[in-house]
Amino acid sequence: MNSTLRELRVELGARSYPIRIGAGLLSDIDGFDAATRDVIRGGHVLIVSDEHVAPLYAASVQYVLHRHDAHLKTALFTLPAGEAHKSLDSAAKIFAALADLQASRDACVIALGGGVIGDLAGFAAACWMRGIAFIQMPTTLLAMVDSSVGGKTGVDLPQGKNLIGAFHQPRAVIADTDTLATLPERELRAGFAEVIKYGALGNAAFFAWLDSNAEALQARDSGALAECIAHCCAQKAGIVARDENERGERALLNFGHTFGHALETVCGYGNLLHGEAVAIGMCLAARLSARLGMSAAADTARLHDLLARCGLPTSIPDGTNADALLAAMRLDKKNAGGRLRLILWRGVGRAEIAEAVDESAIRAELIAAR
Repeated sequence: MNSTLRELRVELGARSYPIRIGAGLLSDIDGFDAATRDVIRGGHVLIVSDEHVAPLYAASVQYVLHRHDAHLKTALFTLPAGEAHKSLDSAAKIFAALADLQASRDACVIALGGGVIGDLAGFAAACWMRGIAFIQMPTTLLAMVDSSVGGKTGVDLPQGKNLIGAFHQPRAVIADTDTLATLPERELRAGFAEVIKYGALGNAAFFAWLDSNAEALQARDSGALAECIAHCCAQKAGIVARDENERGERALLNFGHTFGHALETVCGYGNLLHGEAVAIGMCLAARLSARLGMSAAADTARLHDLLARCGLPTSIPDGTNADALLAAMRLDKKNAGGRLRLILWRGVGRAEIAEAVDESAIRAELIAAR
């Protein structure tokens, strides 16, 4: 019996799917069969991974697939690691791999890796023959708590992150917490930014729990991590079920992301990890909220302190140009009518959508935060 196993569902009617979180799931044949019974219906499966993850876990996934169905035709496609490779060129290479596999409309793609692989593989699955099944097997904390759930897929352009993409829900999410043991320390810390985001945007009690359990989480305590991941997934699953295509509430999940995506673009993809950029972005959003009279400075300090305790950056890198950041922010997908639309807050656990935010206030905050 897996004592850390957590099982959830994203409720989307006929497109509902399970989320399984626990230790040893990448080699759990019975659990894989249960989670994917109605997913792998054809004879072709493409595993998409990267050069860091594939040598560690691809063989286990291929073994489970062949135990699931000895007649499956499988292939492994490996990409270089890193945000710089989340591109249309990489997507085209996945399409070529699907063609080489002779994948038909009942084929399945498995995304084995972090958020970059999940976004890329999901985007390829959304496009191949106008949409085929895919399974998320996240191997980073950031992907487990956020990007693997909810169906956002896409690629970056030099002008900005995730400007090309599609909503395409996975058919299952299988998060093996054992993979976090091999995650580099910097990647683990980056994942905590997305974890803290959930408390900051809508759950003050969870924020307090994180404050009390920060050391256990950083020590990779399996029980604390499983509880943390399950909570984040449950919170996101509820939001996605209510607002799948981000017409309202789901936009709150972008707390810190408008600033963060701009930082990633301006600083160069890969120089700041996504979670690091989001951590800085949340601090900027909190400080801007205080500047606009929406929240108290004490709440900003609580957020700053928790992020810092988790080893995350909280200020803009030296030499970053405020006007370049503003230009990148103008391409954010949440904007409407040519005006910046940000996720700000009223304090811990109370994020909200702020319409037509004055650019002069944003620029002043960007300059003050350097």
